[in-house]
Parts: sequence; structure tokens; C-alpha cells
Amino acid sequence: MEWIYELFQQYGYYVVLVGLLLEYIALPFPGEPTLVYAGYLVHTGDLNLLILIILSFIGTSVGMTIQYFLGNKLGMAFVQKYGKYVFLTQRKIDLTKTWFDKYGYFLLFIGFFIPGVRHFTGYFVGIINLSFRRFAIIIYSGALFWVSFFLIGGYWLGDKMHDVFSMMGQHIGKIVFGVIIIVAIIRFRKQLKRLFVQNTN
Repeated sequence: MEWIYELFQQYGYYVVLVGLLLEYIALPFPGEPTLVYAGYLVHTGDLNLLILIILSFIGTSVGMTIQYFLGNKLGMAFVQKYGKYVFLTQRKIDLTKTWFDKYGYFLLFIGFFIPGVRHFTGYFVGIINLSFRRFAIIIYSGALFWVSFFLIGGYWLGDKMHDVFSMMGQHIGKIVFGVIIIVAIIRFRKQLKRLFVQNTN
């Protein structure tokens, strides 16, 4: 958090614009923590929420659009061969394929909230030749929702933000375990429902 604070002190609004653009061409940048902290700076009166939303949206959308055209023009073979140089690992590629097979185009919207997946989503839909119009409608609306969610969340947390991050650090194991349980319930809800019906009968 201190590192993010220093970035905002030196570069202001450019942090979200350039940082998110770089993140979405698969370079390491802490997107969510940066947006949450930017929201906190809105709470303290240092930054303007509307400007942050606009610049964050532009940075994210431009980055995803670059992904789309690179994937569309260069194809999977190029991304698999050279992606590792920009932290685009085979694991991320396989993970995106798996999620897309399960959830289809809905992944483009929710993929922003899935670390690892969102960094390859734009490349993937470019590779499968999804029309740019459909890409733009889904991706740009998802980008707006994603940046707004974390910026407004940071604003609402306000002075409690540091306590929340501290608590998360102390209980990260429990949080991860809880998330795994929730995902497992969602993933296997049909099987669980069938088992429950059998037991009640």
C-alpha cells in the first residue's frame, strides 16, 4: 500500500490510466488494490471520483482492445510462444479456455473479477474471431462495472480501509478457504441438490 501511495503522490491520476493499461497487456500491476486505494483518496478529498472512473475505464478498455487485436491478428501460436515474456503463462491460457468452455460469453463480463483469467480474455476472444461489436459491448460494460466497483468500494471503506487490509492479511487462509467452499457449492450445486433430494426421500 505504501508503494501505491507513493505512485499516487508522484503521478496522480496517471497511475490508474497507465497502470491499468499495462496490466491488461499482461504486465504486472496490482489493479484491484490500486483502484481501492484510489477510492480511498476520493474519500480523503485528494482525488475526484468521476475523473478516476473515466481514466480507469479508458486504461482498462484500451488495454483489453490491444489484447483483442493482437489475438485476432497473431493467433494462439504466437501468444503461446511469446506470451511468457510478458507474464502470460500457459496456465493462464488454459484457465481462460476452461472458464470460457463453462460460461461462454458471460466470462467476458465476470472475467474482470477473476485474477489470471482477465489477463488473457481479450487475447482469447480475438483468437476465436468474436466480432468487435460484441466484444466492445460486453468488455466495455464489464470494464466500467469493474473499475466503478472497486473505486466506490474504496470510497465507502474510507478510513476503515487500512483495518480491512490488515484483517485480510491476518486471516487470508480462512478467506481463501471460504472462497473455495463457495465456488465448490456453486460449481456442484446440481449434484448437491440431487443428493439432498435422494436423502430426503
